[in-house]
Amino acid sequence: LAATGPAIGTCRGIPPDRPAAEWLTLDVADPASFADFTARLDGRPIDRLVCNAGIFDDRHESLADGFPPAMWARTFAVNVTGVFLTVQALLANLQAARAPRVAIVSSQMGSSERAPGGGAYIYRASKAAAVNLGRNLAADLEGLGIAVGIYHPGWVRTDMGGASADISVDDSADGLMDRLDGLSLATTGRFETWDGRPMPF
Repeated sequence: LAATGPAIGTCRGIPPDRPAAEWLTLDVADPASFADFTARLDGRPIDRLVCNAGIFDDRHESLADGFPPAMWARTFAVNVTGVFLTVQALLANLQAARAPRVAIVSSQMGSSERAPGGGAYIYRASKAAAVNLGRNLAADLEGLGIAVGIYHPGWVRTDMGGASADISVDDSADGLMDRLDGLSLATTGRFETWDGRPMPF
């Protein structure tokens, strides 16, 4: 989150050892978590909201007997419903800001055209749903002056991406911030890569 003032980070438990002016507790998979979170924001304007929470649990599942319903529910709770609940909970804060912007971090694995590779059904479906959600939020929030961008962060060297991934965390983060800086109502609803290339839906 970026407020009119110091930046705000969110975490589920102990704050990470990263520079941020303020850390607040939020578990996007727990609807009850939002009440305390929004109360602590106390109506502060939010001019930039980055929805980045995500999990990828179905890496090694078998089509014959894997992909259990609980895994579907947990992944969608974080990767899709969590995005919606975050935007919904902060709608008034966004409206209170000047030129508010929302970034939804999806993935090229949510592109029906770019990633028909099979497997990872749950993650792929959740990221496709996140793109769809972002497109529809862009349509509905445009009249409120809120721009929405949907982004593929690249294959990043994180715990999720692994050590052999293409780009560093800093490169991805810098690119995504450039996209957010350039986001406006004229470009709302676009699905792009971290470095500004159009991503097919």
